[in-house]
Amino acid sequence: MSETVTVSTGHTFELPVSLSATIVGAVFPADRGDVRNLLPDGLQPVGTRADRATLTVLVVRYDRVGEGTIPPYDEVGVLIPAVEAGARTVPYLSLLRRPVSGYVYTLPVTTEPARAFGVDIWGYPKLVADIDVTDEGRTRTATVTADGAELLTASIQRPPTVPLRLSGYNFTETDGELLREPTALRGRAGVWPASPRASISFGDHPIARQLRDVDLGDRAVLRLAADCAFTIGPGEPVTR
Repeated sequence: MSETVTVSTGHTFELPVSLSATIVGAVFPADRGDVRNLLPDGLQPVGTRADRATLTVLVVRYDRVGEGTIPPYDEVGVLIPAVEAGARTVPYLSLLRRPVSGYVYTLPVTTEPARAFGVDIWGYPKLVADIDVTDEGRTRTATVTADGAELLTASIQRPPTVPLRLSGYNFTETDGELLREPTALRGRAGVWPASPRASISFGDHPIARQLRDVDLGDRAVLRLAADCAFTIGPGEPVTR
């Protein structure tokens, strides 16, 4: 059943929203306690072993949003792979089942319509920023600057891709309520384990200073890429 939502910029979207994009990302090992401090109540991190959680960076270039409802834009997301508190997880396996799912910690975008699209519908922590994305060979590099300060720089080599379908969830928090948004991806996608061909560094922006406190490993647990269409459904309240 579809739902229609009009955001603050006057653009109207039908939910679930269909998008088309290229995605390059990496998942890094992280101290479980550091990551847990960034999660809202009601969620627990997913990691590689009992004492290690993970942190994901995704560099996304959208070429279609809805039926061309808003112009194409770029986005860089920092997510924490997570599930609802009390859910059974298995190290590595739970991560591989939903490599691009999790709690969305920050989501810089390049346009105001893109910001309103995410904030007004789901409460995504979007902010408008300068995002310099370059694709050189198989490597995508992005530098994010907001409010005159560098937030992050990421460089990731794309892994090979194959036809694939994936489903998962994003988690956001809005007006004190934890929401779960179902997502589905269809297209060409790939995941590559244990690789040094990905890096991330954080600058001096206030959000970056929070993320600098997370003890990250130097070697990515996974690299991932997709050329795909995907959908995001309405947010569903999560009982805490």
